[in-house]
Amino acid sequence: MGDTTGTRAVVLGGSLAGLFAARVLSDAYDEVLVVDRDVLLGVAGPRRGCPQGRHINGLLARGQQAMEEMYPGITQEIFADGVPTGDLAGDVRWYFNGRRLKQQHAGLVCVAASRPMLEKHIRRRTSAIPNVSFAERHDILGLETTPDRSRVNGVRVQPHGSDRAETIPADLVVDATGRGSRTPIWLEDLGYPRVREERKKIGLCYVTQHYRLTKDPYHGDLSINPVASAALPRGAIFTKTDGGRVELTTYGLLGDHPPTDQEGFYEWIRSLAVPDIYDALQHAEPLDEPVAFRFPTTLRRRYEEMTRFPDGLLVTGDAVCCFNPVYAQGMTVAALGALTMRDHLHTGAAPQPRQFFQDLARNVIDPPWEMTNIVDLSFPGVEGRRTLQVRIAQAFLKLVQLAATRDGKVTAAYMRTAGMVDRPEALQRPGMILRVLWNALLQLKDGTGRAVASAPAERDKAPAL
Repeated sequence: MGDTTGTRAVVLGGSLAGLFAARVLSDAYDEVLVVDRDVLLGVAGPRRGCPQGRHINGLLARGQQAMEEMYPGITQEIFADGVPTGDLAGDVRWYFNGRRLKQQHAGLVCVAASRPMLEKHIRRRTSAIPNVSFAERHDILGLETTPDRSRVNGVRVQPHGSDRAETIPADLVVDATGRGSRTPIWLEDLGYPRVREERKKIGLCYVTQHYRLTKDPYHGDLSINPVASAALPRGAIFTKTDGGRVELTTYGLLGDHPPTDQEGFYEWIRSLAVPDIYDALQHAEPLDEPVAFRFPTTLRRRYEEMTRFPDGLLVTGDAVCCFNPVYAQGMTVAALGALTMRDHLHTGAAPQPRQFFQDLARNVIDPPWEMTNIVDLSFPGVEGRRTLQVRIAQAFLKLVQLAATRDGKVTAAYMRTAGMVDRPEALQRPGMILRVLWNALLQLKDGTGRAVASAPAERDKAPAL
């Protein structure tokens, strides 16, 4: 790990955000080194360093597009490995407030891979890049800087089994170590201001179990997803996944948490807003025990606000922003963060951190953060400012969800924003607002806005307005 004559970028953390970063850095640096405390290469199952690896990890449609842009052909490689697919709006059975949305294809590709399967393929493609290498089983101790502390020029690490630290020189260090990132502390130790953090307590816990089914409850659909609401802060995702299995993650908010004993777990599933999943589990063989994961607060570190920041250091992925995982935005934001990083890698010039963070915030993080903040604050127990703007947005979102129970075109538009393909403003175009109001009014007028019984998916072609 000594000096080289070429340029070197060091990525701290080998999870998805780190792999995406390594991919784009490989085009601009002679050497890219990924450092992680886990064994990474050749691993096919869940890793200790990725506690969410045993649970559903959704890659949104925009994330799939970004992944394909970085690794051409990888989507078909994943499907060829036994991963099912479908359309987020046309092949997923969504329930909001206990009401079933009308399904209509929207060109939103679902990659229903388990987290270990997705990591395996992205890690394989990344490690195949000639100038990318991995330093596995290394603890990350801190940053090295120039004497005036204005530039990061390396990182201190310690290999497992060794009592001596080593220094890896670097032209650029990228922190992709996740929520537990120590960059805020390192910056303070170097004399920089502490980055401002935003947190929102949501008290989330989810429990996951895998099954083989002896009877098909999907009727051609890919997944059955009753979403938590203020009236019932419990939801679930019940999806086909790789290996011929189905994956069930159920969750509760604000301290209302699923149990992990089998009998209690089944009773919890029976309490959901619709019976589809409980009925399906009567014909299911469990493949493992229910496993829990707790997520008490969302977290956003406002690096874009900092007036001073050392050169030679970037931060990406969950180390910048941890969304409510129910909305499945984390992996997609990590992929888009890598594309933003690529835009700042100019030949012969290092990226300017403050410009990168400002673009990352404005173009990648702000839209999903604001959208999920609106949804989180619809739960009365979640603390936060419910401004007039938030209340208006919540009221409109309810109308969108109500209209989508009648009109598949509204569902498609809604899922394109949820899938981060379109920005939230797309729902506010005049034609869509008219469509939403018309269908919501009809739904309220005829009183059919009640929960819909589970039946084979009814797909429609939206009527012209």
